Amino acid sequence: MTENDKNIAPSSAGYLQRILRASVYDVAIETPLEPAPRLSERVNARVWFKREDLQPVFSFKLRGAYNKLAQLPAERIANGVICSSAGNHAQGVALAAREMGVPAVIVMPETTPAIKVRAVEALGGEVQLTGATYDDAYAAATQLATERGLTFVHPFDDPDVIAGQGTIGQEIHRQSASEIDIVFVPIGGGGLAAGVAAYLKAVSPQVRVVGVEPDDAASMTAAFAAGGPVTLDEVGIFADGVAVRRVGDETYRLCSELLDGIVLVSNDEICAAVQDIFEDTRSIVEPAGALAVAGLKKYAADHDVSNQSLVAINCGANVNFDRLRHIAERAAIGEHREALFAVEIPEEPGSFRRFCDALGKRNVTEFNYRYQDTERAHIFVGLELRGGAEEQAEIHAQLKGAGYAAEDISDNELAKLHVRYMVGGTPQKIDNERVFRFQFPERPGALLKFLNAVGQRWNISLFHYRNHGADYGRVLAGIQVPDADAAEFEEHLAALGYPHREETDNPAYQLFLT
Repeated sequence: MTENDKNIAPSSAGYLQRILRASVYDVAIETPLEPAPRLSERVNARVWFKREDLQPVFSFKLRGAYNKLAQLPAERIANGVICSSAGNHAQGVALAAREMGVPAVIVMPETTPAIKVRAVEALGGEVQLTGATYDDAYAAATQLATERGLTFVHPFDDPDVIAGQGTIGQEIHRQSASEIDIVFVPIGGGGLAAGVAAYLKAVSPQVRVVGVEPDDAASMTAAFAAGGPVTLDEVGIFADGVAVRRVGDETYRLCSELLDGIVLVSNDEICAAVQDIFEDTRSIVEPAGALAVAGLKKYAADHDVSNQSLVAINCGANVNFDRLRHIAERAAIGEHREALFAVEIPEEPGSFRRFCDALGKRNVTEFNYRYQDTERAHIFVGLELRGGAEEQAEIHAQLKGAGYAAEDISDNELAKLHVRYMVGGTPQKIDNERVFRFQFPERPGALLKFLNAVGQRWNISLFHYRNHGADYGRVLAGIQVPDADAAEFEEHLAALGYPHREETDNPAYQLFLT
């Protein structure tokens, strides 16, 4: 939010008038509030989806962008507007600017997939690729705004943007045939949650508004805990539409006053929600677009919502097709329809049959094994669940009761991202091997940069990469680092600048790859 906007930011009650006066329908449509019969039956409540994935740019973001431009004097935006974004906000600003006949400059990170760049260009936006991260793009955009006299359009921390998003709350209130009990709203920077809550709390204060965040990008939760916005060191990138390191000052002020709570969900739970939306609508949303449904399901599992009316805002559908494979793989785990176990069995004839006997009449969904030595074998096994988390715990206890050394690795990211594809023969011995998970930007030269920083000095003993259709690739690397080189090695990793986590002590690595 600019200094000028801070001076005129209204009270939370004052947002009602801003939302009522908001100008969005020159570009946006009033999206339907659709019943979700399958999910309703599962959670024993009346569930409705607010279909913002049906907007012209497949996201709610054009509401706030257009309202911001519509509230400014013509001379203020005559030179054009500018924003920094790698996704939905970029398309919203480009479309809004085109409709108003003003130039739009969109600064995007160099890691932005080509499909998103082309989408912005097709809407008439002038794309500038700058830096490796959103923060780099933001810094470049603000500098360029000053140099060229452009008006910067913030993605969330601006009263007019918040008011534009608040029209979704106005529509929900008008469209609901009966009283709504709870509305679940995804949170990235907080503009959507702030706007929807500001409207609903003004006209129907009894309606509960619950925010939903990924557990690895919980910037609003962190702000609530700290008493104000804080900058997270890093955030998960799976739900890239809400991967915001710091929420806005104004959005924090409104959300802290108006929200009735925040639910945190895992990436696997988001994947399961993508499937839930598909099964009720035959539409595929992006991970951030399924965030509210994931939160609704988790809330319903922990609270009695019998016969209540619940609304989830499906906020966007800009998903790369390549990501669907990963989403489908993880949905079963997120729904507790599949569990993954690492089990040690004797290396002898008949041991697999005896293991299956111990499981009873359960379906094996995945079985990975390769000979290791003459005494024991480590197997990576997936099992179908019909009784959810309770059955998962029951299986774990059953295996241990049958004398098997078993680890439940259903929540082990290393196992799910890499090890399940790498189970095979293990080397006799690799000295000084340390294992790390890295996030590589999906751009030319990223691997070479890694090899220049690490591979010329230390031997790479393990490497696994699998494309998930995201802006960043996920890489597992084993590197031989003698103890005497540890300090120098850490310096090289810091200079490399790729987010990473050491996994040398991870049981999935120890069981299957050593």
